[in-house]
Amino acid sequence: MKTPKSQATPVRCTFASPLGPMTLAATDKGLAGLWFDGQKYMPDTRGWPEQPDHPVLQQAQNELAQYFAGQRRAFDLPLDLDRGTTFQQAVWHGLLEIPAGHTLSYGALGTRIGRPAAFRAVGAAVGRNPISIVVPCHRVVGADGSLTGYAGGLERKTALLKLEQAMATTMQP
Repeated sequence: MKTPKSQATPVRCTFASPLGPMTLAATDKGLAGLWFDGQKYMPDTRGWPEQPDHPVLQQAQNELAQYFAGQRRAFDLPLDLDRGTTFQQAVWHGLLEIPAGHTLSYGALGTRIGRPAAFRAVGAAVGRNPISIVVPCHRVVGADGSLTGYAGGLERKTALLKLEQAMATTMQP
């Protein structure tokens, strides 16, 4: 069964993260996009209206600021993950189950979503995750624990994992 797609044109704003500028997008359903500028698979957002006062975009900016300050490990944002295939959505929802400070291999993620042999397809879906950081694709690693591709760049993936490791040692769950 196909999930109904969100029909609203997203609105957007920019966020100055410590790892570079980011574009955030929201629909009437929730946060629909969060990309580092220039990252792989970022859609052309130029036609989307700028609306930095949108409540979801304001909440996202506040929670991201807390996250980068080491004060937030989990996000409380409504999400709109409707712009992917049913399989991609299953992978993206699986990513939400990986806690901060932990990593999971592509194969293990495939097993969690009931597709243990689909690790390559899982990898492709992880790469197309439209909501970086909040839907934590940076927490997925190779089978041997090595850091593998990240649409925002391996330097950013490394920085995000280090930030979360530091939070894990200083914050209570």
